[in-house]
Amino acid sequence: MSNVSVIIPAYNEEATIGQVIDKVRESAIKTEIIVVNNCSTDRTEEIAKQKNVKTVYCENRGKGYAMEAGIKYATGDIITFIDGDLGIYVDDIISLMVSPIIEKKAEFTKSTFSREGGRVTELVAKPLLELLFPNIQNFGQPLSGIIAGTKQAFDKIEFEKDYGVDIGLLLDMINNNIEIQEIYIGRIDNNSQSWQSLPKMAKEVASAILKRANKI
Repeated sequence: MSNVSVIIPAYNEEATIGQVIDKVRESAIKTEIIVVNNCSTDRTEEIAKQKNVKTVYCENRGKGYAMEAGIKYATGDIITFIDGDLGIYVDDIISLMVSPIIEKKAEFTKSTFSREGGRVTELVAKPLLELLFPNIQNFGQPLSGIIAGTKQAFDKIEFEKDYGVDIGLLLDMINNNIEIQEIYIGRIDNNSQSWQSLPKMAKEVASAILKRANKI
């Protein structure tokens, strides 16, 4: 049986981090849970510690930094990433994400789910992918942060340090011929980015895509 580490990068997620941890613990698969406090200024880390999970402080602000920090402390040979701000409704999200990897049907899984399409996903990521990578699989949620993979697969790719990390990981997995499965996980809710943050997010996502298309 493979060992599974679940890494939850979290920035000011005191309202949801406890529920996310509880949801992970519902899994039939025994997991190591690591919450990475990515420079939070609220009670995120305190709540995680109250839940008796491993907590790591990442002093460099940025999701990619937090993901890399979590991997450094993970002991599992399968790594799963779950966002810290999610409302998850499926019964066992960890089993859904890691079962194809345990069964050797994939080395990397990318979630897709039901919710209103994200603005950066629909207006930036998908159009650029269609233009620059027309031959790759059409992923329903290319910016999803709910992913899983073997430790060996993650060791082969580059982590962008910002909002470009999720699409960068997906494209790097494809470029390294990693076997990928898209996993439907039902409905989720998460905190939408403010309008003020959207230009920054869009720029970072576009940069990660263009970099891998050798356009910058």
